Amino acid sequence: MSGNALRDLNTLPTPERKNDSSSKGNFTKPCNGKAIENVEEQLKKSLSSVQINGGETLNVQHNKSSASVQINGGETVNVGVEVANSEVEYIESENLSDLEDVDTCLTKLLPGLDSKDWILVVETLNNVRRLSVFHKERMHSMLGDLIPLVVKSLKNPRSAVCKTAIMTSADIFSAYNDDLIDSFDPLLVQLLLKASQDKRFVCEAAERALEAMTTSVSPMLLLPKLQPYLKNRNPRIRAKASMCFSRSVPRLGVEGIKEYGIDKLIQLAASQLSDQLPESREAARTLLLELQTVYEKSHGLSTVLSENPEMGSWENFCLSKLSPLSAQAVLRVTTNIAREGLVIGS
Repeated sequence: MSGNALRDLNTLPTPERKNDSSSKGNFTKPCNGKAIENVEEQLKKSLSSVQINGGETLNVQHNKSSASVQINGGETVNVGVEVANSEVEYIESENLSDLEDVDTCLTKLLPGLDSKDWILVVETLNNVRRLSVFHKERMHSMLGDLIPLVVKSLKNPRSAVCKTAIMTSADIFSAYNDDLIDSFDPLLVQLLLKASQDKRFVCEAAERALEAMTTSVSPMLLLPKLQPYLKNRNPRIRAKASMCFSRSVPRLGVEGIKEYGIDKLIQLAASQLSDQLPESREAARTLLLELQTVYEKSHGLSTVLSENPEMGSWENFCLSKLSPLSAQAVLRVTTNIAREGLVIGS
């Protein structure tokens, strides 16, 4: 194959693809004096022909299909070069449209999620989102089989698949709440990992999914799931888990916090005060201020404490539940930092 053919191959432009699998723009480019016309339509087929100086055929990988480029007369050569990247449109939940044929969509759901065609996977993930929003009862019985496939997409190295799976997770949390708890752990692990990575648009989507999780899943069920990750070896995962934990605790309410164990919560928060990352430390400070408010509110009504206020003071409580060093750190936070604007829900 001539050097001219390879140079001409590199001049092929990049068509774009939306998440509805439609391509846009014409794929036309002169090569060695002859134009390649309407190759876009041919690229939709499994094997397409592009003629250059009318001879040798060169097969070019185009995502899941191939384009054949004919150069100088007859022979076919496969080069496995990807000449097109696809573009995916990320649809916000409020902009999702309903499905026209729910039954057909349900039957194609699991095979679509398990497909090797990443564009089909993205389309199917968006259908999962639509079903979660508009027909959650119809998909409920499939959750046990569906969640592992969503997790599989979360692990996909292709960012478009990964981000769409993250958005799918957020919609699933909002739709099914506590019904996800039995298959919850793999989702949580992947979202914490994605929220901890450097790729910004994936990280931000994962953080939004974690926020949806903390507002959708009952804190009494969620907190025990988050607790092990507060001691994870990865400081970024600890930070994301701490932020989720801090957001979830106030949802327990005063009675819920007492039931869960305010002494347990203060010990967990104190352990995060000296964490490596500022996000963990800030989450711990916010949580401690919340716990102090709850403690003083719940104990201020006690007749015993009104007669002997020192017995149940916040300071004595901290000293009784924590090591001296940890108690001092907690008291510095809760004494010196202004509470206004820091307590969750204020």
